[in-house]
Amino acid sequence: MTTTTHLQSIAVRVADQDRARDFYVDVLGCTLRTDAEFWPGARWVEVVPPGSAVGIVLLTEAGGMPLGLRLGTADADDAHARLAAAGVDVDDVLRLEVAPPMFTLRDPDGNPLVLIEDPATGS
Repeated sequence: MTTTTHLQSIAVRVADQDRARDFYVDVLGCTLRTDAEFWPGARWVEVVPPGSAVGIVLLTEAGGMPLGLRLGTADADDAHARLAAAGVDVDDVLRLEVAPPMFTLRDPDGNPLVLIEDPATGS
């Protein structure tokens, strides 16, 4: 079984999420996919370029969410168990009302990656 299914999004650091959202939507022509508060102080703003399925997540440092790649997976719990069994450094699976199950892992160089369960295929 494959652990990852697709590239979901790439997260970048921004100073002002409203200003960045307006730039990507109004100037570059992206579509707003998500604008939600995951927990107090952690706002997730995601835009999608025209013709792309891969989102750009606009995060502030204050929100505490990791930058980098977010990869899709068919089953977050299964992927988490398999990666942990393989000795990968993984955090607990997060279960939030506003998002599918997800967890952060680190590659051998310590770079954070997030695996997000695809709601269309997840358990």
